[in-house]
Amino acid sequence: MKVLGVDVGGSGIKAAVVDTLTGEMVTERHRIDTPQPATPQAVAETIAALVKHFQWQGPIGCGFPAAIVHGVAKTAANLDKAFIGTDIEALFKSVTGCEVYCVNDADAAGMAEFTQGSGKGKQGTVIFITIGTGLGTAIYTNGTLLPNTELGHVYLPNGKEGEHWASDATRKRKELPWKKWAGRFNDYLQNMEALFWPDLFIFGGGGSKKLDKFQEFLNINTPYVAASLLNEAGIIGAAIYAASELERRSN
Repeated sequence: MKVLGVDVGGSGIKAAVVDTLTGEMVTERHRIDTPQPATPQAVAETIAALVKHFQWQGPIGCGFPAAIVHGVAKTAANLDKAFIGTDIEALFKSVTGCEVYCVNDADAAGMAEFTQGSGKGKQGTVIFITIGTGLGTAIYTNGTLLPNTELGHVYLPNGKEGEHWASDATRKRKELPWKKWAGRFNDYLQNMEALFWPDLFIFGGGGSKKLDKFQEFLNINTPYVAASLLNEAGIIGAAIYAASELERRSN
């Protein structure tokens, strides 16, 4: 099945057509800057522009940076607060004219990694962390996802919220050298270790491409790897989610 996968982020909205049977993108990725302010209507119109770019008329899978329950956004950490309580599946469908299936963005990226990437076949407790505008998380236990964990918002022992302390956006905004930022990220990882005792961390998102710049400064007990799909995981996972929802809802 071909699905348009869309990955909504705090700085950019990206899309590509995905073959959900192989997990491969069959078009080049196209990116448009996230509108500012990122209101529901503005984001919906940006997604519509992506649909027009691909001349798309089929189903859409959308990875979205919020806890999502039955198509409704329950949070909005890096977008306009007007998203809270918005039925984003209905909104995006009304603007694009396509069936839209929305899922938490980190959960989407995790789905891709666990079907096609670094998490495939992994057992035990695995925490997938996207390093970007915020810190997104997806937790898998023996291959089963616990959705909408949003652990980037957990407060650390120093009183700081995880993603405010250690996101890639914080590194860039504060112009932190890699060693100093890695110390902050290490604080976050040690907190995750203390709470969940994971068997593996998988690092995804834009920051995962720079693992070679900070891994020497990490001091944790849990093994870790970079996401093999890197920044494409969110697009691929969103499409895979849409295909699975289409099947589920048709039964």
